[in-house]
Amino acid sequence: MGNGDSRVRGLAARAGGWSARHRWAAVGIWVLFVVLAMGLGSAAGRVDVKDSDQLKGETHTAAKIVEDAGIEEPAGETVLIQAKDGSLKATDAEFRAAVTAVVEAVEGTGRVTEVTSPYDTKTISKDGRSALVQFDMRGEADTAGERVEPVLKAVADVQRDHSSLRIEEIGGASMMKTFDDAFGDDFQKAEYSAVPVALGILLIAFGALVAALLPVLLAITAIMATMGLMGLVSHVMPMSDTANSVMLLVGLAVGVDYCLFYLRREREEREAGRDAQTALRVAAATSGRAIIVSGVTVCVAMAGMLFTGLAEFEAMGLASLMVVAVAMVGSVTVLPALLSLLGERVEKGKIPFLHPESKFRRNRGRGNRESRFWTAVLKGVLARPVISVVVAAGALLAIAAPALGMKTQNLTLDQEFGDSLPIVQTYNRLNEAFPGGSDPAEVVVRADDINAPEVTSALADFRERAISSGASRGPVEIKLHDEHNLAFVYVPLVGGSDLDRAGASLDKLRDEVRPATLGKVDGVEAPITGQVAGSKDFNDQLAGAVIPVFAFVVVFAFGLMLLSFRSLTVALTSIVLNLLSVGAAYGILVAVFQHGWGASLVGAEGVGAIITWLPLFLFVILFGLSMDYHVFVVSRIREARLRGRSTKDAIQHGVVTTAGVVTSAAVIMVAVFAIFGTLSMQSMKQMGVGLAAAVLIDATIIRGVLLPAVMALLGERNWYLPKWLNRLPDLTHDEAPEAVTRGAARDDEGERVPV
Repeated sequence: MGNGDSRVRGLAARAGGWSARHRWAAVGIWVLFVVLAMGLGSAAGRVDVKDSDQLKGETHTAAKIVEDAGIEEPAGETVLIQAKDGSLKATDAEFRAAVTAVVEAVEGTGRVTEVTSPYDTKTISKDGRSALVQFDMRGEADTAGERVEPVLKAVADVQRDHSSLRIEEIGGASMMKTFDDAFGDDFQKAEYSAVPVALGILLIAFGALVAALLPVLLAITAIMATMGLMGLVSHVMPMSDTANSVMLLVGLAVGVDYCLFYLRREREEREAGRDAQTALRVAAATSGRAIIVSGVTVCVAMAGMLFTGLAEFEAMGLASLMVVAVAMVGSVTVLPALLSLLGERVEKGKIPFLHPESKFRRNRGRGNRESRFWTAVLKGVLARPVISVVVAAGALLAIAAPALGMKTQNLTLDQEFGDSLPIVQTYNRLNEAFPGGSDPAEVVVRADDINAPEVTSALADFRERAISSGASRGPVEIKLHDEHNLAFVYVPLVGGSDLDRAGASLDKLRDEVRPATLGKVDGVEAPITGQVAGSKDFNDQLAGAVIPVFAFVVVFAFGLMLLSFRSLTVALTSIVLNLLSVGAAYGILVAVFQHGWGASLVGAEGVGAIITWLPLFLFVILFGLSMDYHVFVVSRIREARLRGRSTKDAIQHGVVTTAGVVTSAAVIMVAVFAIFGTLSMQSMKQMGVGLAAAVLIDATIIRGVLLPAVMALLGERNWYLPKWLNRLPDLTHDEAPEAVTRGAARDDEGERVPV
């Protein structure tokens, strides 16, 4: 590389150069960092998001009151006793005998408390065919699922003795156990299978075991380090299991991608005849810089989640941001050191028949089918850019069109799990017989003196008006905690599992019943919580966060692209193309999960809605991940342009020479995300299908057709920067001119295409 090395000014090039010269120091620092992060994180422990921090609004206020009082609400359980036909009624002797048997059976387990008979609590349905035995599980609610099995067995024994009745248990603990048994390992298996899937695809891409292992190992160490950092950071901003899973997904995707970009460029330079040191420096100055630009852009996108005000989203955003930053740093520091240490040994572990030897590849030039395919596509696209833009953009807009009618909601139990579990049918039967009974609204009443006459009167008035207003059909239960001056009022909502109707009933309680009763007593707080209230508060808060998050991500991504390429045109087109990609993903989600088009192919029949949190989550994740490919491809185009190629020639060179690595990276992402599309939970299925579809569209239609067609139409205007923006910091390419010029002649002889 000669004296040109001294003029390398870029951060990535300097980092790569230092790491290549101080190989063992770079590897040692990375290992020390990973070990320290894990050790300190383990010692500090992880602080998880508390119920009171999950949401703002009334749900938050209610949870905070209960938390401050030190009250731990137990897991409530219900046994539905229902006649299978119309002949038996709750007043019949056989029915009464069954109720008594259930009460005695659950009490006999020693695991329950506060067992109530339907004849005392008046929890008998209007038609007289159904009744509820209710009780609480002893111990902490969070672990009640681990202790409920003897109770479930006792209820099942009673069912066997009363064949004319349906006797079924449902509640927080039994649902927790059922879902853990059915799906507990589902998500974990998907996470674990993602690594071997990625490794298998990399083996095919590189044809050598060592080269395939490097990206996976670096991604795994980045994930391990981030897990430790999450423990430390959680003492400032609490984390969660969901954030951990999302971090693993994002970490694997970007960690493998970044290493793939870097490693593929280094191998390509060596195949072009460069010595090992020069190849590393060129890879550092080009792919290394693209990784930094991409990484910072992805971090900015993930930071958008911090603007939601939702603790779960904030945890996911911060965890994802950290793993991207760690993977980015590892890719431009320890990877060059490892490549320098390994040298030719990076080709060790060749897989027979997958790839010919490097010498053969050098002699044959563009010898693989994938590259021939993209070369042919690009030839057509660049020959007819107008038609290509119209067809590709038209196709994407058509795919995105269903998104205009998107319906979002928190999925009900039967929507989330279908009829695959008996407990879902129990849930539906209970809601039909006792609308709102399984998920009542909970009014947390705090007063200076909960037993004061005016408070007692207001509580009685609230109970009466809740029913007379039509918000509830009763029974409304009041549970006093005298020592804490608190009362819990449980109100079954009219509408039951129909969230729209139940939401209207909740609004009546909050806006009409409460102000007319409890609201008239000085010093009384009465926030209303519960599943329906939590869903509504979550939706309201999420809706308020959409515009700030969208604006933050788009504006900052635009600014970063503008600074990185010093082109107003490149910055604008990157934003528009990314929005098209996200829109197409939304359209596919709505078509499959809401309208049911092809739903049977993914096991999503009858869902009819998109889960509330997914659109915003997908936007942030996809906007970040799409920038990976965009930055990498445009960087290669700009690099070719700086070498003196025409814009059209530079576009073809940039797209074709990155086609293999972008395809490999996309296939890994699609495969990993598609694993989550096979899970039983509809929310995970929607996330997996949405991410996989968007990445596939982005790597093919967007990067392979629309981007080159648009850039071909714009010509020299691609590099337009108004004079008044010349004062902006210059973050454009910093590769050494000599290194680039030396390779130009050989590049012009024949473009070598990454695998």
